[in-house]
Amino acid sequence: MKNRIQIILTMLFLGIIFQSSKAQVTQAVNTATNNREWQFSARAGFDKPLFDEDFKYIDYKGGFMGGISKNHYWNWFGLQADFDYMKNSPSSVGLENLDYAENNGPVGPPIILSYSDLATQKKDITRMFAGFGPAFRYLNQTRKFQAELSLLGGIGFIDGGEILVDAKRVDGTRDVLSYHSGFDKLKLATGKAQARFTYFFSDNWGVHAGAYYMKHFGGAEESSKNQILKASAYGSGVSSTTYFAEPIIRNVKGDKAGVSGGYDVVAGQLNIRDYVQNEPDMKRKIDLASAGVFAGITYRFAPKIIQPVVEKTIIKAEKYCIQITAKDKYTNEIIPNTDVALKDNSGTIIKTAKTDAFGIVKFCDILPSDYKVDGIFNEVAFQGNSTAKTEFVNGQTVMKEILYTDRNFIVKGKAVECNTTTLISGITVVLENNEKAFKKSTVTDEKGVFLLQIPEAGIYTLYGKKDNYFSQTEEINASNYSRDKTLFVKLEMCAEKADCGKGIGLKNILFDLAKYNINDAAKVELNRLVRFMKDNPEVKVELGSHTDSRASASYNQVLSQNRANSSVNYIVSQGIERSRITGKGYGETKLLNECADGVACSEDQHAINRRTEMKVICPQ
Repeated sequence: MKNRIQIILTMLFLGIIFQSSKAQVTQAVNTATNNREWQFSARAGFDKPLFDEDFKYIDYKGGFMGGISKNHYWNWFGLQADFDYMKNSPSSVGLENLDYAENNGPVGPPIILSYSDLATQKKDITRMFAGFGPAFRYLNQTRKFQAELSLLGGIGFIDGGEILVDAKRVDGTRDVLSYHSGFDKLKLATGKAQARFTYFFSDNWGVHAGAYYMKHFGGAEESSKNQILKASAYGSGVSSTTYFAEPIIRNVKGDKAGVSGGYDVVAGQLNIRDYVQNEPDMKRKIDLASAGVFAGITYRFAPKIIQPVVEKTIIKAEKYCIQITAKDKYTNEIIPNTDVALKDNSGTIIKTAKTDAFGIVKFCDILPSDYKVDGIFNEVAFQGNSTAKTEFVNGQTVMKEILYTDRNFIVKGKAVECNTTTLISGITVVLENNEKAFKKSTVTDEKGVFLLQIPEAGIYTLYGKKDNYFSQTEEINASNYSRDKTLFVKLEMCAEKADCGKGIGLKNILFDLAKYNINDAAKVELNRLVRFMKDNPEVKVELGSHTDSRASASYNQVLSQNRANSSVNYIVSQGIERSRITGKGYGETKLLNECADGVACSEDQHAINRRTEMKVICPQ
């Protein structure tokens, strides 16, 4: 096991040396920078002891290690100082099921009995290392990855490791099964070889992982203190220093009379009661070594970049720009938010941008060449332009225009909730002319803005469609505008939130005196309700008719109900299911002002109360 670990570490170190050699060659070729820096690292890991000893019944387990390092690098070469702490624990092996022999009379065969209550007393081995030596590294061009090899020499401090294992006989007495005195505050020359790999996730901080091999030279002398042994029940019988004790195997031929009393065993069994006490001249030196793995964090200070001395050459920067203005051919109006593309002669797009609020876009950092400039606004292409290579002069801007030549008007509008400033985004805006079979639509953006094109002649209606919104209808007569003077027709379209139970007034639902037939003016407004119900097929509506206070209340109630029924009949005739529309006459029961019976009011005041309202019926 120890040999395999050493082979693996050797291969690892050779790989790092290769990388370091590669770094030297790279550095010799690339002298643009020279990195000099300090690094501090902290680590923790696992240490595996590799002790060269012949104890049959004692082993040493791996344990915790921790350490810190300080490095100073000049490019690939540096110096490193380390301090490490390691802790290992001795343990017994092969003593769990041992038997012993008791004498069975002068001629009888020995009786084999079992030990019980196996007990271990021990002190962990603590080792420390302080060392210094050269370090070699490979640092990649991005300075993110670093591989290191360090070879350190210093002092090792070793203490502890005493272990005593005993067990109880049937008669209650105890036997020593195994013992080693350990080590007492030794100081040994020590060497350490370490490989470490670091990934820097920022300019200063990194994480690392690595492995090491550590060797204590000169051999570690065994302790003569016997602290655990003397403190135990066996201490009174220890006349000289005991360095280790092990069971003795006695091969006895047969089981007849003459077998020495009590302590002999059948061939192949152990008599643990007989153990060796080494004399002082039997003290040994044990080779101590270990290998380990670790991980930790690294902090490096900002490197000092040493620039090589080079001949300075003054190069005058050249800058070429082209500025494009998007405008209307007929009115010279500037057109913001135009998509502009700069292309080479083959038609490949070089750069793109949108014109600003002044209809301008500027492209810089380009080479003098022949270019084409195209633009598009609201899906309509501009009349493009071009440049020649000879037009470009260093430090000057080439000025070009692209023209909007379409003869259609552009309706530029904004959708809001009626009687508020609340913008409506995501509402579909429809522009149509039924006589010309013309219909276009678009959707408002997050600011409630929409753009639509209309021809130079004709009367068009514009309205919005969105769930639970009851849109007003706007009329646009293109003949009221001249395309040579106007490009953008600006307007505001409103829609009301049709919450259930909320009454929304219908305009121009007028009836002749004491009549309830639907005239042409009322049909226009009722058609708006028909469109709303078709756009919201799950909605049910109540159509309410109201009168003023003139005439009797009973008369007004009947008249308003007849007018409501007439309105419902018209809506049904336009394709709406009767189950979705309800007519209700309210007469004079819900006046909007003080014009009740006996109150003198003007015609305009009475007109306020004569109205037709729609409201969405709330689901039960």
